[in-house]
Amino acid sequence: MTQTILAVEGVGKRYTKYASNLGRFANWFGASIKPESEAWVLHDINFALERGQSLALIGANGAGKSTLLKIITGTVRPSVGRVTLNGRVSAILELGLGFNPEFTGRDNIYQAGGLMGFSHEQLSQLMPEIEAFSELAEYFDQPLRVYSSGMHARLAFSLATAVRPDVLIVDEVLSVGDSYFQHKSFDKIRQFKEQGTAILFVSHSMGDVRALCDRVLLIEKGTVLKDGEPDIVIDYYNAMIAERENARLTIEQGRTKEGWSYTRSGTYEITSETLELLDADTREPVAVARVGQELVLRLVARAGADLGQLVLGYMLRDRTGHVVWGTNTWHTGQALKDIENGETVAFELNFTCSLGPGSYSFSPALVSSDTHLENNYEWQDNALVFDVINADEKYFIGTNFLPSIFNIDRSGQ
Repeated sequence: MTQTILAVEGVGKRYTKYASNLGRFANWFGASIKPESEAWVLHDINFALERGQSLALIGANGAGKSTLLKIITGTVRPSVGRVTLNGRVSAILELGLGFNPEFTGRDNIYQAGGLMGFSHEQLSQLMPEIEAFSELAEYFDQPLRVYSSGMHARLAFSLATAVRPDVLIVDEVLSVGDSYFQHKSFDKIRQFKEQGTAILFVSHSMGDVRALCDRVLLIEKGTVLKDGEPDIVIDYYNAMIAERENARLTIEQGRTKEGWSYTRSGTYEITSETLELLDADTREPVAVARVGQELVLRLVARAGADLGQLVLGYMLRDRTGHVVWGTNTWHTGQALKDIENGETVAFELNFTCSLGPGSYSFSPALVSSDTHLENNYEWQDNALVFDVINADEKYFIGTNFLPSIFNIDRSGQ
């Protein structure tokens, strides 16, 4: 039976500006003084988070994500609505929040941990584990002012996760850490999730969101614009960013017969007529590829207008949405110039299937440069879906095949 750990119901936040502080103070004591202006930064936010679920909040800077997190953690009060928490919350919202730059890392653990509700005795018991996880070595007993931002992140995360919380809130702080500690932190977050912790995650790294989260809320101008599975919401968000650069761009979403979500967006001055995966020898269509098979990815595009420049890009993603590979003809030095209205262009990409067993998709983009933000003619997420099986090679796991014949010398030389 599922248990709701966090419920956000009708939450809104309004900031007001008064002609003077006197007017503001008088309002606190019941006077009806109209403010000079007011701005709603959050409008009617609703969602629930169950035990063991992970939810991401995404959106542009200024959308209201951080304000919402502060309301959930109790550092900011909502103007309307309510937040219900059933359990202990641990939040990493800002680097150095609750830390004193003149204190050592160890002393800051006692201070910030005390603010989190831990006793001095509890923190003393947890200190060896916190120190070991942070891997700050001699810096653990040096003033925080000599720390880098990555070291701040290590200290903050080690404290926040010293005891498994019922709800863990992480707001971008891990993005400043080094790759090693990011991997270590995400492993711990996954362990917490498996043990029943609900995760509320804010990040601009869509790869991290796809990897960690079951559900995504897209917040735009203080409202929930889209709520759903990571692929659907993230692909919509990417298309929405391009739409801001081009008012003529349209976005459509749906599901393939294989169950994959797709997002198609663009101005459609040129569109793909066919996209096929073919066997390199027989030129027959391939729905199930073999590890090691020689393949051809063929796309035929037709122009509906004159174009100064045309670039084709591909993203190859696995079933979880991770990008396995990607490039475009801008980076390969093969951008086409002066495409005429009605012209047909065929692109063929020959490659060896070095993927592991599983399901994959190709997402093509017809653009004018190295980014879809300048001219997005047509972008199709998950436009071609195919499976890979291992029928000829020795057993292996993972998304990539590597030749695996070992050279063994029992003499140890």
